Amino acid sequence: MAFENPPRDQIRELLKASSVIAVVGLSDNPDRTSHMIAKAMQQKGYRIIPVNPGASSILGERCYGTLAEIPFKVDIVNVFRRSEFTPDIARQAVAIRAKALWLQLGVVNETAARVARAGGLTVIMDRCIKVEDSILLPNGKGRN
Repeated sequence: MAFENPPRDQIRELLKASSVIAVVGLSDNPDRTSHMIAKAMQQKGYRIIPVNPGASSILGERCYGTLAEIPFKVDIVNVFRRSEFTPDIARQAVAIRAKALWLQLGVVNETAARVARAGGLTVIMDRCIKVEDSILLPNGKGRN
């Protein structure tokens, strides 16, 4: 059976119930899409945790080399990596007991989706978290 994203009402509830987003592949370059989207989500009130072994901090937050190094609960693992890297990221997301694995626009991997779903995570693929948040929670998390 082909992958389908959850219905929008379920995505809305996920976003409302989430506050910490680990961004795998977050760039420290402000001109990169990952940086712009993470910054916008941070401005909407989410805590953004960069997962980038090549940087020490991004957007005022300490960077971690892997999801396993993050010493607190992560709600959503948002991925800005090529599709072939996502099955391992899905396994890491399951291991840290995230609520969801979110593969950004253009990132699709059925194996990663199966791994994450088998581990109890909600999976969203090939959608931009910033766009979905803007559509589903236009007035912010507490006012929709």
